[in-house]
Amino acid sequence: MATPAGLAHADVQGPDVASWQHPGGGGINWFAVRGAGYSFAMLKATEGLNYVNPFFIQDSLAMRVAGVARGTYHFARPDASPELQAALYAATVLGQNGPLDLPAVLDLEDSGGLPPDALIDWTHRYLNTVQALTGRQPIIYTYPRFWQTAMADTNQFTAYPLWIADYRGNDQPEVPGGWPNWTFWQTTSSGNIPGIGGAVDLNIYSGARGDFAQYANFPFAGSSRGSS
Repeated sequence: MATPAGLAHADVQGPDVASWQHPGGGGINWFAVRGAGYSFAMLKATEGLNYVNPFFIQDSLAMRVAGVARGTYHFARPDASPELQAALYAATVLGQNGPLDLPAVLDLEDSGGLPPDALIDWTHRYLNTVQALTGRQPIIYTYPRFWQTAMADTNQFTAYPLWIADYRGNDQPEVPGGWPNWTFWQTTSSGNIPGIGGAVDLNIYSGARGDFAQYANFPFAGSSRGSS
């Protein structure tokens, strides 16, 4: 398997996918995705307490065979227990610390009707539980306006890697909550890449967590590190 060690960070890009990227139940050609130069993908695993992506297992296996690093995410429903949601996620992904694994992701874009103080507490509890279950510090996915309003632009989470959604076409995304940098940037929801039917979100890795090959546990990634 070829390793992406040494790739410029601007070249480390990947989609994020869910069941929407399987129109009519069709599959994703992960070899085509990798062949087009995409090093990773973020894969929806679970949502709330009652949903598991029906394509999660097949995509996880196919990504690994194709050599695409896998991030997996849980879509938060803060009107239900964070500990139970973290347990559902962890039981579904069966570990997020093996070869070709990025850390767990919390997709936070729904307040569940909670006021900021309660939502901040919910988020701490979820992240602490997932980190205990996976052994890695999770990534937070959000978008600027949500964080500034629903989370009162809190700076309590700056130690966590940030995956920010900002589609406005600027040179850099808007970074809320006092984060010193972003780790992943979702630049569009209307990308098109080989191997995936229909429009897909596209993301860039910044290099904020060092060499991507090491961050994603690529086998034989080498010891070089990028800027941090």
